[in-house]
Amino acid sequence: MSVLYVLVPLALLLSGAAVAVFAWAVRKGQFDDLQTPAMRMLMDDPGVSDHNRSAQRQIQGE
Repeated sequence: MSVLYVLVPLALLLSGAAVAVFAWAVRKGQFDDLQTPAMRMLMDDPGVSDHNRSAQRQIQGE
């Protein structure tokens, strides 16, 4: 029973910290744009394909 005197305040402290971190993230704008990062990985990056070609040439020994 005495362990509850430690665990309950500890649980409340950790829960409060989680709420505080979430509130800080919302205030700083971390959740403002949820669509763009998901779409960014679908967009082509022309520099990447050039890098891949030069890496393939190095592997093939050209």
